[in-house]
Amino acid sequence: MPDLEFPPLSPETTLSLVLQNYPGAQRALFARYHIGGCSSCAFSPSETLAQVCARNSIPVAEVIQHIQNSHSGDVQLQISPREFADLVRMEPRLQILDARTREEHEAVKIPGAQLMTQELVQHVFSNWDKTTPIVLYDHTGSRAMDAVAYFIGHGFTDAKCLTGGIDAYSQEVDPSLPRYRVEIEA
Repeated sequence: MPDLEFPPLSPETTLSLVLQNYPGAQRALFARYHIGGCSSCAFSPSETLAQVCARNSIPVAEVIQHIQNSHSGDVQLQISPREFADLVRMEPRLQILDARTREEHEAVKIPGAQLMTQELVQHVFSNWDKTTPIVLYDHTGSRAMDAVAYFIGHGFTDAKCLTGGIDAYSQEVDPSLPRYRVEIEA
């Protein structure tokens, strides 16, 4: 299980550093305070927690506690690459879902993974046993957390996110899987 230690947060911590150390912080801030999810509630990466909280009339200590509590919940939804490799060997019911783009999936994938399309998701929700062990992954482990939360919200009690995504899996478990960088055109 990933480490439960919290990187320090203070009122002067920038949002850039918050998001680096707490990948789910933006999701947590938007869900509770409607901060950071759209253009009307956006923040700058250079803003501090104190600045964002002052602008939104929210106590900084409350926001820090919420970010840390949300992070604890996120950690519980993750599985390390090594734990995942053990699970692949030991759990015949395991389903592996790839939350990346079709192009990424076709370029490199974890053996046995299915590309998570809308059609597959509907099939899963309609036909799979809710206790089916499921591991979702993406490139670096950030987007798949949203997908895991979605699956859990639909009753799948054993859904996990691969910590660090396929990139960490390639580094820690299967170096035969090529690593890559996603470049976005400006």
